[in-house]
Amino acid sequence: TYIVVKNRLVALPDGLMFLVPTKLIPTALTRLFSLKTKVRMGLELLHPPRPSGLADEAVATMVERHFGQEAVDRLADPLLSGIFGGDASQLSARTVLPRLVEMESEYGSLTRGMLAAHRKMRARMKEAAKKNGAANGNGQARTNSSQAARAIFTSLRGGMQQLVDALVARLDPGSVRCSTPVSGLEKIADGWRVEAGGASEIYNAVIVASPAWAAGVLLGQVDAALSEELSAIPYSSSITVNLIYDEAKLGRLPDGFGFLVPASEGRTMLACTFVHRKFLGRTPPGKAVLRAFLGGMNNEALLAETDEALVETVRRELASILGEGVIGLAVEPEHTRVSRWRRAMAQYAVGHQERMGRITARVAALPGLRLAGNAYDGIGIPDCIR
Repeated sequence: TYIVVKNRLVALPDGLMFLVPTKLIPTALTRLFSLKTKVRMGLELLHPPRPSGLADEAVATMVERHFGQEAVDRLADPLLSGIFGGDASQLSARTVLPRLVEMESEYGSLTRGMLAAHRKMRARMKEAAKKNGAANGNGQARTNSSQAARAIFTSLRGGMQQLVDALVARLDPGSVRCSTPVSGLEKIADGWRVEAGGASEIYNAVIVASPAWAAGVLLGQVDAALSEELSAIPYSSSITVNLIYDEAKLGRLPDGFGFLVPASEGRTMLACTFVHRKFLGRTPPGKAVLRAFLGGMNNEALLAETDEALVETVRRELASILGEGVIGLAVEPEHTRVSRWRRAMAQYAVGHQERMGRITARVAALPGLRLAGNAYDGIGIPDCIR
């Protein structure tokens, strides 16, 4: 993965564990950081432990304290924008980076904490290998050749729609009501009254799996305090622009999966993924798919732009970043697709855990009610499933 720095693609250095550099030479040689920041990263090993139990703070504040503002601008902000569609100066360190908060309390230095965690992980792997070897009866671990190395990025082979299709296949068709908006919820003595599609029915329990802002509206007449807490969870919007090319007409793309664009670069794009490399089998042979991401907390106005304007902006910025020789404006995409996701990305703002404590307490007082979704305890689908 690359970061755009002064209109050049700079690869993330080897040994970077999310936001923490753990290898001296790659960090010293990278063009991602200035000499001043590299010195700051070396001195970070001396950082004293921070008392536990202090008030929550923004990720940007935590990263700046350890590695400096440049690390916030060129690393934390683009990485977190790519995951949360948010701003490192607004996101909660305790919620988004809980392990790093624990490491800071125990070790002081995040680098020392990450190295210690890495050593513990290797020790566990060695112990597991010894046990595996003993079980095989030959005193050494054997590798199962049928198990290929897991890819860095994993998804469902047929796309995320497979998840929905598999769930639908296991449900009674008569119990599924598509295109039937729920207009009201009411807690009654023996369950819940649900108003939907002009009809009223009673159920034992309700799982509200809508975005928090919609859940807040539905629960407004049930618990005003709960509704207010849910409605206060901020959201950002996202736009994806997919461009499909004949690969033979493109110049050589950089080796890798794509790049992230720091806000400090002043561009519209937040990131671009080379989809045909990231998830094998998603594209026909000979086709290249570039997926650009736009939007975020500070660019809601982009939602009002036309598809043509957004495609033109992305093509212009790709040509500038990758070079005219790779993907110039003269190279026309065979197909384009723009998707807008309004208020789709929940933002874990500073104080999110305290808000979740209040939400959990209110929900516990309403038997039969459950909340599910990306607004609460994890932004990704694996987090929501857990």
